[in-house]
Amino acid sequence: MKNSESSAPAAPTVQVIERMFALLEILASREEAMSLKEISEKSGLHPSTTHRILNDLATGRFVERPVAGSYRLGMRLLELGNLVKARLSVRDAALVPMRDLHKLTQQPVNLSMRQGDEIVYVERAYSERSGMQVVRAIGGRAPLHLTSVGKLFLAFDDPQRLRSYATRTGLPGQTRNSITVLGTLERELSKVRQYRIARDNEELELGVRCMAAGIYDDQNKLIAGLSISAPADRLDESWLPKLQATAREISTALGCSAQDKSF
Repeated sequence: MKNSESSAPAAPTVQVIERMFALLEILASREEAMSLKEISEKSGLHPSTTHRILNDLATGRFVERPVAGSYRLGMRLLELGNLVKARLSVRDAALVPMRDLHKLTQQPVNLSMRQGDEIVYVERAYSERSGMQVVRAIGGRAPLHLTSVGKLFLAFDDPQRLRSYATRTGLPGQTRNSITVLGTLERELSKVRQYRIARDNEELELGVRCMAAGIYDDQNKLIAGLSISAPADRLDESWLPKLQATAREISTALGCSAQDKSF
């Protein structure tokens, strides 16, 4: 009997939480405020139960009542969401997937972000077995137009910004393969926009080729790029789907919700 009494409160507590989550999900399905009657019907809960839970949520600012008898999600959820977003780190989200991708390819996997007219390498997964010397350490920089990730960012700049970049930097080259003419770069970036994949064909370093896919945040904005580097004669096209899948995994962890998953 004692055990029965001590365990009794657990069931209604869990039930209330489940009902609370269900009501929040119903409110999240609509942009406009909903009436108590509609919420009750959708949840299958009695109006009095629905009213009581919604009022408790309103006390905590998880739900708002813009008009008497109607409800919508409250600002407290936005505040908590912003806290979570602020704690999300691209590097933290990418580290394990990058290591998994490296295990599959046995080649260096790089995480890079844009800073002004350059790409900055913020993380790398590699091993000595790759047979490739890592020239640019974490924190290293490279011109946007000479790197696969940099081309991802340039591809989604508007034409005026791209021309400004070309004028400002002069499109300097590093190797005989470097793209140093704006028209050639524009044609290259058109392919990047079409396929959502960018490449570096020994443009930054002779003997090294790269392929890159974008990483997007909760606003579906490009914030970083994931690339595989390999000796020029060993870059394997079969790695491309794995690279894209890993970039999608990281983007999803950062809250990206692109419906077509074409990123």
